[in-house]
Amino acid sequence: MADIRAVPDDLRPPARPARRHLLSIGDLDRDDVDRLLATAQSFAKALEREVKKLPTLRGRTIVNLFYEASTRTSSSFELAAKRLSADTMSIKSSGSSVEKGESLKDTALTLSAYDPDVIVIRHPQIGAPQLVTRYTDAHVVNAGDGKHQHPTQALLDLYTIQEELGRIDGLHVAIVGDVLHSRVARSNVQALLLMGASVTLVGPPSLIPRGIEALGCEVTYDIDAIGAADVVYVLRMQKERMEAGSAYVPSLREYTAQWGVTPERLRPGQKVMHPGPMNRGVEIDARVADSVDSLIERQVRSGLVVRMAVLYDLLTHGPVAVPTQVQEVA
Repeated sequence: MADIRAVPDDLRPPARPARRHLLSIGDLDRDDVDRLLATAQSFAKALEREVKKLPTLRGRTIVNLFYEASTRTSSSFELAAKRLSADTMSIKSSGSSVEKGESLKDTALTLSAYDPDVIVIRHPQIGAPQLVTRYTDAHVVNAGDGKHQHPTQALLDLYTIQEELGRIDGLHVAIVGDVLHSRVARSNVQALLLMGASVTLVGPPSLIPRGIEALGCEVTYDIDAIGAADVVYVLRMQKERMEAGSAYVPSLREYTAQWGVTPERLRPGQKVMHPGPMNRGVEIDARVADSVDSLIERQVRSGLVVRMAVLYDLLTHGPVAVPTQVQEVA
């Protein structure tokens, strides 16, 4: 499939009036992130009550449009909208008109006819959420576009770290594994640096993007480097995004032997994170995933309140312009 970004600007329809969207961590500044994390914390306290439903977004409509498989992201966005009393509509490409060849543009126009307030979209093509902004008056949230961005995952990871360690500024985070195909890694590098953390990318040379140091992170191919980090963030092998016939590592067995995160490679007290789904016994040892220092389950819980905060913030805060270009590290 052709990259959506390849469509010439002069063939695109004129942009709609500026609406606030969350397409990338680059849409946010530090004050935005602080506000979102504080809002998420407020929602977390509210959900401790016996009655967990809030009337905050009553009468609003949230559409979840997922062209890729998802458990955590799709379920947490749907539950976040329901916790805020919004009406929800969830659409997956399987079983929809997408299977009959309907374009993303026509799907966006169809959904826009229902006058939704927010469209949450996950799509395998880089730039898909940005394209949707041109055919809808709704706020658009990027729930993952190809290997480009996954901003709400980065926000929930920031929230998890802050809740566990009390701060983000000054921490050292090592991100380990298949950085090349990971939208989570790209969003997290930007988000962590924005909030004052230092980031080291660790993995085999074939899975580290060329030039990614330009973002402000460090790169090493030495797995022992994770020992210096406060948080070790483990990525899975994104086999579904790897070109057929390309051998990025000799074998999964060899990858595990050289790059798998095991108890022996960690020091006591190091926190471990993973965006899921995990491949236990490949990129992460089961003993690490289930240890007292694992924040993986907490990340899932954080996803609900952070996505509540994103929906609330988009529908209550002032306007910002839509970015005109998608940037990616090659």
